[in-house]
Amino acid sequence: MADYYAQLGVGRDADADTIKRAYRRLARQYHPDVNKDPGAEDRFKEIGRAYEVLSDPQTKARFDQFGEAGLGGGGGAPDMGDMGGFADLFETFFSGFGGAAAGGPRRRGPRQGDDLRLDLTIDFSEAVFGVEKEVQLRHLETCGTCSGSGAKAGSGPTTCGTCSGAGQVRRATRTPFGSFTQVAPCPTCEGTGQTIADPCIACQGQGLQQVTKKLRINIPGGVDTGTRLRVANEGNAGQRGGSPGDLYVFLGVRAHPELRREGTTILSELPISYLQAILGDTIEVETVDGKESLEIPPGTQPGAVLTLKGKGVPRLGNPVARGNHQFTAKVHVPTRLSGEERQLLEQLAGHHSRKDQKPPHKSGLFGGLFGG
Repeated sequence: MADYYAQLGVGRDADADTIKRAYRRLARQYHPDVNKDPGAEDRFKEIGRAYEVLSDPQTKARFDQFGEAGLGGGGGAPDMGDMGGFADLFETFFSGFGGAAAGGPRRRGPRQGDDLRLDLTIDFSEAVFGVEKEVQLRHLETCGTCSGSGAKAGSGPTTCGTCSGAGQVRRATRTPFGSFTQVAPCPTCEGTGQTIADPCIACQGQGLQQVTKKLRINIPGGVDTGTRLRVANEGNAGQRGGSPGDLYVFLGVRAHPELRREGTTILSELPISYLQAILGDTIEVETVDGKESLEIPPGTQPGAVLTLKGKGVPRLGNPVARGNHQFTAKVHVPTRLSGEERQLLEQLAGHHSRKDQKPPHKSGLFGGLFGG
């Protein structure tokens, strides 16, 4: 797992200016046009990737909270959702011919906030009937001190002196294939066309702050492990007036010690005695609704399935429609009997033996005489 702070040689508490200075120093040191040492180009790409992540408040917050797993690429290719990632890095050093960067500076307008993910585990019964949960969420909010401008009170953004507000710079680069003119985002204003001379102290000029808030989430009945809930506008705040992202809650359900679930059907085992199986009975069973009466028909066989209708899981989005609870009969045959029990069973066995025995077949003279 890459440590982007270590790659730039800065601490985790480094502010945006410190990160930018470290990046510029290392980029000049390892640029392939300057440094011909083996491995310099790979080091240069690592530095660029680290700066790409840490220079953006939202990707930096995701990396601080989740590491590379929070960037959408698992440490491989960066998240290209906003045309960022290696696209900017590639254009900065290698693109020319008036490519994508020539179309205009990046990130100048409103930028929507990132979506966030929250993993939440609930109990079996909570998944069946629904529940309201209070959670704590760390996300980016618009800075209350500067209202998202990034500038100290009484000041504001000014036109970038490096690019004169264009958000782009042009430079000629000599390569083995000839000289090319590169168009890249301005390194001073990062393509915005504006700089903040007097940044807000609270957010260090970023316009966003990472805060922890309490949030109540309504979980409907019928959810299961893997169900994803969307909570609108509870992701990271947007920049420059952009709308906030959403929060996605991924649910996990704890196993129940006795009950299982298949879709909207609840399954459980029903241990009964051999006498109950033979004679039948009415017993109380455990369901998600509490104790319920279940009739055991006479002659119930081992493995028979008995059903309580409407005592299963509600259909997600339609709590009135519920599945069933199915009980699989497990007949218990005793290994030890009392003397009285054995005597009764032997009498019963003898009775059945005599009842099932066929009378002897009569033939010949006696059969003729007595009608056999």
